[in-house]
Amino acid sequence: MRDNITLINHPLLAHKISMLRDKNTGTNEFRKLVEEVSMLMGYEALRDLPLEDVEIETPIETCMSPMLAGKKLALVPILRAGLGMVGGMLTLCPTAKVGHIGMYRDEDTHIPQEYYCKLPKPIEDRLIIVMDPMTATGGSAEDAITQIKGAGGTHIKYMTIIAAPEGLERVASVHPDVQIYVAQIDRCLNADAYICPGLGDAGDRIFGTK
Repeated sequence: MRDNITLINHPLLAHKISMLRDKNTGTNEFRKLVEEVSMLMGYEALRDLPLEDVEIETPIETCMSPMLAGKKLALVPILRAGLGMVGGMLTLCPTAKVGHIGMYRDEDTHIPQEYYCKLPKPIEDRLIIVMDPMTATGGSAEDAITQIKGAGGTHIKYMTIIAAPEGLERVASVHPDVQIYVAQIDRCLNADAYICPGLGDAGDRIFGTK
């Protein structure tokens, strides 16, 4: 596995992802689980946030205590399934700005097609967390990160819940400077470019559409 891939192994994540996979998990529960998984992953993805000591007055005395410093956060979900991950991350960092990159997959070619992009400014001053629950072919993630770099983003991380080996390798090789956080790596892609065993279409299951 490439150096820029972090596989997050945790019993809570494994349990919640098994619930996500279950076809009998309803929309409301599925949506909540995606938020919970995203928050758990966020702890790892944000582990290296810089700190600085500031003066704090407690009820007892004044002391120096660490608080976040440095670059501000930008969360950029890949529409539409990535929206499901925003709530969990905002629970951790409620002051983060949120951008959006919209892409859909051509059902015949499986190639992502962009239809929307709106990023917080100035993007070059921020730590950018790109989010998509599923990384199948890796095309959407690759293109989204390329687009953010073209807009001036330099400090980028990518969070994905489930990935196929092919898609994960594609994103990691094209963007070796981007740290990738993944909760589970599945077996393969099928002929329709769906992850196996996967969990189906994450967007449909989050928003209750088909």
